[in-house]
Amino acid sequence: MNAHPATAATDMVQSSTWARFWDSDFVYSFRGSKTAMASTLVLLSLMLIALCAPWIAPQNPFDPAALELTNARIPPAWLEGGQLRFPLGTDGQGRDLLSVLMFGMRISLLVSFSATLFSLVLGVTLGLISGYAGGRIDNLIMRLADMQLSFPTILVALLIDGLARALLPRTVHEQLALFVVIFAIGISTWVQYARTVRGATLVEKSKDYVHAAKLIGMGPMRILVKHILPNVLGPVLVIATLSLGLGILTEATLSFLGLGVPPTSPSLGTLIRIGNEVLFAGEWWVTVMPGVCLVILVLAINLLGDWLRDVFNPKLK
Repeated sequence: MNAHPATAATDMVQSSTWARFWDSDFVYSFRGSKTAMASTLVLLSLMLIALCAPWIAPQNPFDPAALELTNARIPPAWLEGGQLRFPLGTDGQGRDLLSVLMFGMRISLLVSFSATLFSLVLGVTLGLISGYAGGRIDNLIMRLADMQLSFPTILVALLIDGLARALLPRTVHEQLALFVVIFAIGISTWVQYARTVRGATLVEKSKDYVHAAKLIGMGPMRILVKHILPNVLGPVLVIATLSLGLGILTEATLSFLGLGVPPTSPSLGTLIRIGNEVLFAGEWWVTVMPGVCLVILVLAINLLGDWLRDVFNPKLK
């Protein structure tokens, strides 16, 4: 039986679209870069492990009933005194370190992705408005950006987190601690998006297709969303990828200082801080394992971001 003509046409269009994507310069460059493929594989593997932690982790480290103090401070399995059921060892509470790392990556990735998305939306929106409107609006937004650039990112995040602790009751802050950290990191990194998008918007709005859209009566919002925004997404994607690594490091720094996520939801930074307290007691694995995990995760993101920067850099084409 022959396929319906409409179905056959749809399948042909989809196959043609997939073929064009597979033969595009972007995919060709990706397939030709071993670094990009390796970093993507490592990043996706770690994200999948973190996402599936509740189902694949050997132990639920947040269930008190599953913990035994007799299992505390067991070294990794390859050291003397180690046990195969605890391949990376245990901490002072008897928690399996491998399971703790799986759950810790969930928190770090959640904070980083949420903060990056928040800063991306805020920065791109302000950048489009600033570049397209010009005048006083442009000056106001750019002066705010210049003021924020005079402060280090971690200092802005520390300031916002400290204000939240001072203004909110302790019980309320503990409930909103995760959202406070996301907001603090996100609000401190929007400037990169805004300045990049503003510069690209200034270039795009002077082109003929924008003038043609104005002549046919298209409104500013539609011009920004339909015409200018798609042409500035390349640099934004690169910044967002690199910001993921920066977000993870910023969250780890805040948590290491005791100002990040609450101890009931420990991230990689919290685990490093806890391990640092017993580092000189010989229990080096409690802090080294989360540190190694953090380095691998951020390195994979940064390598992927470097490749994207090279791909979207017109000077290298």
